[in-house]
Amino acid sequence: MISKFFIDRPVFASVLSIVIVLAGLVAMRVLPISQYPQIVPPEVVISATYPGATAETVAATVAAPLEQQINGVERMIYMQSTSTGSGTMNLTVTFEIGTNPDQNAINVNNRVQRALPLLPSEVSRQGLVVQKRSTSILQVLTMSSPEAMKF
Repeated sequence: MISKFFIDRPVFASVLSIVIVLAGLVAMRVLPISQYPQIVPPEVVISATYPGATAETVAATVAAPLEQQINGVERMIYMQSTSTGSGTMNLTVTFEIGTNPDQNAINVNNRVQRALPLLPSEVSRQGLVVQKRSTSILQVLTMSSPEAMKF
């Protein structure tokens, strides 16, 4: 029925399809990027160094007090910590999708400041680093050849 109408009029079908494609391109350029949904939850990472300590010592004296203080920060989903034998510790705090990463970093930093008196003095001297992190794609790379493809 309707397909026969377009089959009998190929020029009309071609013009209509070009108009639809152009309207889609115009609509795509008008949409603001901020309307695309966030699909990756924001994270805040706390890094600390305890020179000469084993992974077990770092976990007990640095990671545990930090986890106790940070636990329950506003709109947190979960946290994950890793301690290494070289005396470094990374604590990743993951928040709900749609939260403000800057506010999350401030909230976590306030909790870290509360934990500073509980940490060994060497860790406090070395300093703790609190930074927000996005795990979303940062760059897309494409490759093309100046030569035409030949089959």
